[in-house]
Amino acid sequence: MFKEKILVIEDDIQIQKFMVYTLENAGFSVEGVAKGKDGIDFLIQKNADLVLLDLGLPDMDGMDVLHKIRKWSEVPIIIVSARDQDKEKAQALDDGADDYLTKPFSATELMARIRGTYRRIQYMKNNMLEEEPVFQNGSLTIDYKIQTAYVNREEVHLPPIEYKILCLLAKNMGRVLTHTHITKEIWGSSLEGDIASLRVHVATLRKKIEKKDRNNKCIQTHIGIGYCMVKQE
Repeated sequence: MFKEKILVIEDDIQIQKFMVYTLENAGFSVEGVAKGKDGIDFLIQKNADLVLLDLGLPDMDGMDVLHKIRKWSEVPIIIVSARDQDKEKAQALDDGADDYLTKPFSATELMARIRGTYRRIQYMKNNMLEEEPVFQNGSLTIDYKIQTAYVNREEVHLPPIEYKILCLLAKNMGRVLTHTHITKEIWGSSLEGDIASLRVHVATLRKKIEKKDRNNKCIQTHIGIGYCMVKQE
């Protein structure tokens, strides 16, 4: 039976053992290493389906490990760190991390982050294969062919900027997109004025959606970091 392989790069042996034990009990094949270089070597030689990466490693900074891996691999990477500043979280996400888990954390939260990352990756793969012209998330529908959004089958009138933001979030559903990432995608720059404009546009966009369906909370704010499109029933 095939088991998905997870690589844990963590120098705190107690935390590493906790993660390995939790993941093995969940049915994963797990390898734990304590140094960044060992983690990179493992990926080059044996590969992995997901990486849990600590930032405070003894031989090199975890961000450097992230940068090196991203030069040649798109393997999902979840940062696991005691560094809890919004600026550092945003930088890690901008530089290619898929999620950021702050220490201390429970086994339940660890598993929830891993499941969420796998769901997002699978959703993106399915979209690339199917190239569906219509996006559906609860009462929200986006018809890419005619560039129109609907909530409860009623058209939501969106100017081009708001429509682009909505589509960007939809095509990355489940992933937190930082202010910098979004503004660069939409405006081509990430100046302070762009970020201020983004906040206004997202607030307006959210109001338009919730005006037609107050229960649709598909746009989630991560204060100080960015926004995420979350799954609606």
